[in-house]
Amino acid sequence: MSFTVYLSGEIHTDWREEIERGAAAAGLDITFTSAVTDHDASDAAGDHLGPASEGFWRDHKSSKVNAIRTKTLIEMSDLVVVRFGDKYKQWNAAFDAGYCAALGKPYVTLHGEEIVHPLKEVDAAAMGWCTGTDQVVEILKYVTR
Repeated sequence: MSFTVYLSGEIHTDWREEIERGAAAAGLDITFTSAVTDHDASDAAGDHLGPASEGFWRDHKSSKVNAIRTKTLIEMSDLVVVRFGDKYKQWNAAFDAGYCAALGKPYVTLHGEEIVHPLKEVDAAAMGWCTGTDQVVEILKYVTR
């Protein structure tokens, strides 16, 4: 079975590549998509729309431009993996999870045990909670075969 998986969330580690390598090693027919993971490029996505007088307006414009890609790719996906890292609060990832829940789009979360409590609502709507990329790959093996 062919699957499209959107990889959402934390951009400071290589978790996306780990999942992609695991899926390739298992011979899975999966297309992976993601938000723009170049932090500076993402922050500047709306800069071409004109100067912003405050930081809020720069972020506002860029978030709207980034949302074109994010919304489209989430809607086109069969499954979304939402990664929450330890170092930063990924409010955008929580938003993506909520968007998936509102769409009825299946998603799994990927995060450590130390943030189970703050993510209890996000995890409650997820189809699974993974603590490692190997667990994500195992889910992908199961659902695509």
